[in-house]
Amino acid sequence: MLAALPLPALIALFALAAAVIFLSGLWMTGLADRLADRTGLGEALVGGVLLGAATSMSGTLVSLTAALDGRASLAFSNGIGGIAAQTAFLAVADIVHRRANLEHAAAELANVFQGALLMLLLALPLLALTGPEATLLGVHPVSVLLVVVYGGGLVAVRRVRETPMWRPVRTPETEPDVPDEDGTDRRATLVLFGRFALLLLLLGAAGWLLSQVAAALIDRYALRASLVGALMTAVATSLPELVTTIAAVRRGALQLALGGIIGGNTFDVLFLTLADIGYREGSIYHAVGMGDWFWLAVGLVMTAVLTLGMLYREKQGPANIGVESVALLLIYGGAILLQVLA
Repeated sequence: MLAALPLPALIALFALAAAVIFLSGLWMTGLADRLADRTGLGEALVGGVLLGAATSMSGTLVSLTAALDGRASLAFSNGIGGIAAQTAFLAVADIVHRRANLEHAAAELANVFQGALLMLLLALPLLALTGPEATLLGVHPVSVLLVVVYGGGLVAVRRVRETPMWRPVRTPETEPDVPDEDGTDRRATLVLFGRFALLLLLLGAAGWLLSQVAAALIDRYALRASLVGALMTAVATSLPELVTTIAAVRRGALQLALGGIIGGNTFDVLFLTLADIGYREGSIYHAVGMGDWFWLAVGLVMTAVLTLGMLYREKQGPANIGVESVALLLIYGGAILLQVLA
């Protein structure tokens, strides 16, 4: 549909969609923080589930639309590339939070648990790759397993938060999740949910527009789909995570910031399920190239570094940021360099 437009028009549309995603993510942060207080679910859980899934809406539409168009590489790399980009955003947030290492100050068992859950979810597609190309109604069994594990993980995260068997040591730098308001006014709470839903629709529309622009650029300039997906659409659709993370840190909602990134990444793995359903030419895991799997490996390594950082809980690293944050930036920067030079 956009193939006939000149390059400046395509760039303008891409920038417009990215701006809508950016602003919607900014407004969502405050709403999510208030909903966490009003519902009593806490910042880590709301950040990981509600905010994480909502800010992933634009990326969801990009992967699904690309898969329906038969663009397996773009659909796959968009979701997986976003995981690496969003994890790198936590290092940026760590720089913003000058008081102490973010992973130390935002100590919360739910976030650690979700980090381990994310590593499990990222490992499952590797089983599909190394196994037979078996599908049922065109969908690989691993795609179904991803949804099952994700759903079970959400139940487990809530149980971990309500009845934890392990608690982080509280230090002067630790900032607990203390509600700023209660949920006695149910009408006001419903209004907040309504505003949140409207922003969700905006994110979805912007995601669809991004997918169309990306497809037009790939076809016109013979760009690698894995590069466009991982470094263009993935980063653009990840802007809400960057905005919400920085805004949450500035608001003092540290668990919301950390939980939003990890929860969003966990939800992003389900892009693969949607992409596999939308891709009608067989298993999407066997239709993509090594460049796409490279970004899955990068996301897995970065998640492991982040989870280890949450467990190690260094108070203050070099240049007032944690060692794991430095490592995350180096890994992501190195991955980009390798992909561009490849």
